[in-house]
Formats: sequence, structure tokens, C-alpha cells
Amino acid sequence: MNVDLLTLFPGMFQGAFSESILKHAADRGLLDVRIHNIRDFASDKHRVTDDYPYGGGVGMVMKVEPLAACIEYVRKDRPASTVILTTPRGKTLNQGMARELAQEDGLIIICGRYEGIDERVRDLFVDREISIGDFVLTGGEFASLVLVDAVTRLIPGVLGSDESAEDDSFSNGLLEYPQYTRPPEFRGLAVPPVLLSGNNREIARWRRRESLRRTFLVRPELLEAACLTAEDASYVKELRSCGGNAD
Repeated sequence: MNVDLLTLFPGMFQGAFSESILKHAADRGLLDVRIHNIRDFASDKHRVTDDYPYGGGVGMVMKVEPLAACIEYVRKDRPASTVILTTPRGKTLNQGMARELAQEDGLIIICGRYEGIDERVRDLFVDREISIGDFVLTGGEFASLVLVDAVTRLIPGVLGSDESAEDDSFSNGLLEYPQYTRPPEFRGLAVPPVLLSGNNREIARWRRRESLRRTFLVRPELLEAACLTAEDASYVKELRSCGGNAD
């Protein structure tokens, strides 16, 4: 996947793409990230990229001309890329959206700043507006990194096994079940016996139930949209009746 990040602060991305999964994806030719400084596309000698809002008000607004020039420059090489704006007013990122974006030819991500961008950038260029949650960040750079990481994990070949992504929380609409590794006991806490039994059927059943239990206790609203079997639904009903303490 091709990813272009449009930002006023390119230094904020230093290190992020040289570690872990993102570096692995780039090294294998599965991810091509280019970072563009919007200031380079300002036409004045001071490289001004923001101005006071028409109508008054506090803060500054990102100007249309540098952003338009930057987007058009990137699109010369990436004409099929989807243009995304990170913004609090966008749709909230979830796993389903990440899957959709992983199917795109490329992403051009505008990192919003200050009080926002000139509305004409939205009107002329933006295909999708995305938020990562209902809270305030310094700028869109952090949101962009979250977005790129979530999407990159779903590109075939990035993870060691395609099953790795499918087992993650939210991949099936539920939170992930508890995980354990050696030693079998630590400070009086033992690994659940079923995980040491070698019985794959019982292990799968335990993991499914623990996933349902954790979701019920922490994010019960996810159960409303999750795809549940008859057995799942029966277990959730049991959880509700005993406050999450079902066996």
C-alpha cells in the first residue's frame, strides 16, 4: 500500500516507521510511506500555511492554497489514492473501516491542525473524514499513525500469519480472550487447565466464552452488533443473569 502523509510537522513521524510492524511492512515492500511538508507548498517567502478565520474567532485555520498544491503534487504519482482528513467530525475508526481502507490502492492522509482546515479543501479533495475517538489531540499526526498502523496490519503478508489479525480484539466484533505463556504458575496464579489440556475443541470453546465474557464486562454495547451463534447468545444470557460470573 502507498501512504502519503501531509503534515506541518514531519519530524513528529521520526521513529514511527523504523520500528516493529510498520518497518517490517516497508522492508518487505508491502508499505511505501512518504511524508510531505505542507510548508514546502506555500507560495510566499515565509511559507505561511495558516491565517485568521473569516468571521472572527480564536485560533488559526490552515490555508487552502498550500494544501491544494500539496495534494495535487502527490496525486500526480498516486492518482488512485483515497484522500483522508483526520478530524474530530469524521466517522470513528473501527476494525471494519480499517478493513475497507486496507483494500484501497493508496491513502493520502491530511493531518489537521489548529482550528481546522479551510472548508474548500474538503469540498475539492477529501474523500473520507476519520476520527479516532471523542477526545482532543494536539494535531492529526497522532491520529494518522493510529490509522496507518491499524490498516497496515490487515495488508496480506504483513503479520506472521493471517490468523494473527483475525484473532485480535474487534476483528470478530468482540474483545480478545485472555492470553498466557510460560511459566504455568506465577505467584500463585496458574494458567487455566484447559489451555494445557491439548484438547483443541475445548480450548476454542473456552476462548470464545472468555471473549464473550470480557466483552460483556468491558464493552457490552459491542454484543449488540456482534455475530453470535445460538450457543453464544445462550451464554450471554447466562452472563446477564449472573452479572458476568457464569462458568
